[in-house]
Amino acid sequence: DKFLAINERPVENVSLEVFYRPHTITLFVISFASLIYFSFIRNEDNVDQNIWAGICCIVFFFMIVSILAFPNGPFTRPHPGVWRIVFGLSVLYLLCLLFLLFQKNKTVKYILVWLDPKLEHFHIDMDKEYGVNCSIVTVEKIWDHLDAFALAHFLGWAFKAVLIRHYGICWAVSIMWEITEIMFAHLLPNFTECWWDALILDVLICNGLGIWVGLTICKRLEMRDYNWVGIKEIETTTGKIKRAVLQFTPSSWTHVRWLDPNCTYMRFFAICQLVMFWQLCELNTFFLKHIFEMPPTHPLVVWRLVFVGIIIAPSVRQYYMYVTDTQCKRVGTQCWVYGAIMASEALLCIKNGKELFSHTQATNIIAWLFIQSLLSVLCVYGCYAWHKYVQSDHSSSIDNSPVKEIMKSDQDFMEIDKGFDKVFKESFEEVRRRTNKKHEDNSISE
Repeated sequence: DKFLAINERPVENVSLEVFYRPHTITLFVISFASLIYFSFIRNEDNVDQNIWAGICCIVFFFMIVSILAFPNGPFTRPHPGVWRIVFGLSVLYLLCLLFLLFQKNKTVKYILVWLDPKLEHFHIDMDKEYGVNCSIVTVEKIWDHLDAFALAHFLGWAFKAVLIRHYGICWAVSIMWEITEIMFAHLLPNFTECWWDALILDVLICNGLGIWVGLTICKRLEMRDYNWVGIKEIETTTGKIKRAVLQFTPSSWTHVRWLDPNCTYMRFFAICQLVMFWQLCELNTFFLKHIFEMPPTHPLVVWRLVFVGIIIAPSVRQYYMYVTDTQCKRVGTQCWVYGAIMASEALLCIKNGKELFSHTQATNIIAWLFIQSLLSVLCVYGCYAWHKYVQSDHSSSIDNSPVKEIMKSDQDFMEIDKGFDKVFKESFEEVRRRTNKKHEDNSISE
């Protein structure tokens, strides 16, 4: 069942069974012993600390239930329990978003201020100007823009390339995001950039270099030989430590082929949806921190990005299998939950950003939707044509090459050799059979 392979992949070649054997009773005793200790011994005078302790206890027990009941998804490294916790936390995050959807804007901001009192005095400066003096281009000015955000840009695109593993789709998402920034600049002032900042720094340097590094990593991992040895079979201490560190690396690496010359229309449009959904995911990040007024370096913003990046990894894998494998009839549960998270974040932004969206320029949004749809279709069709015509011609040229002919002739000689061996063997058996029969006749006559 292909669905089980992406939704709850089994662990192969278990060497340390103690880490994979269920310990439900032990977990029950330890968790409730901790619960009794912290609920009866701690000081309960501070109301805020009591609420925090209750929230932490809910999260802790929800992670325990996740380990016991939820699927681990398509990954088993470093341990299936880790990915069950990730799935459980994504469900918990979805429930929090659904709760916030039924609250007033003031209530949501009050909850955020309760989490971090510093947010009470922080406000977005709408009068700040971005993208000024674009005609003055110097090396010093470009160098000043290579800050921590540029590094985050590079690392983010390297991570996206490792997830998608396709040059055409990565470049399409990169270029289309710059168009998204232009179309939404009237709502988000920080989207306003100089042409050299968007084209040179973002697209070519940060995004392009990140895509190249990410796909280079994929190529190295694809060429690697995955023959794992159990840690008990390793004799040296250094070898055991190395094997323990390698537990945090992939157990195998699958060659990704998003598009195929014989792919169906459903697969074609599913990949177009992936390109467009990626834009929505990026937009959620900027609208959330703008509507609820949080600085870009705030821990809530940073940890949300890290958490979304973690849950996107199994989601993209499950979406890929659902799109490309005809035997996989259902989308994975982690992918479904992430789709619900993305939609809930968008609804939360629309509901609480009525004042911001009242300034929306309808022509920009309509043009953005049209350009996004058109470019996504053209990009995917271009990749499809590349796989069908360019790579197929390359494969046929390899098949017709002299080296291939020599290999074919070698195979023909091997077949002839096998034929001679077969004939010789049959002749030898026939001679031996006749000789035995002759001896039997002589013995009977005697």
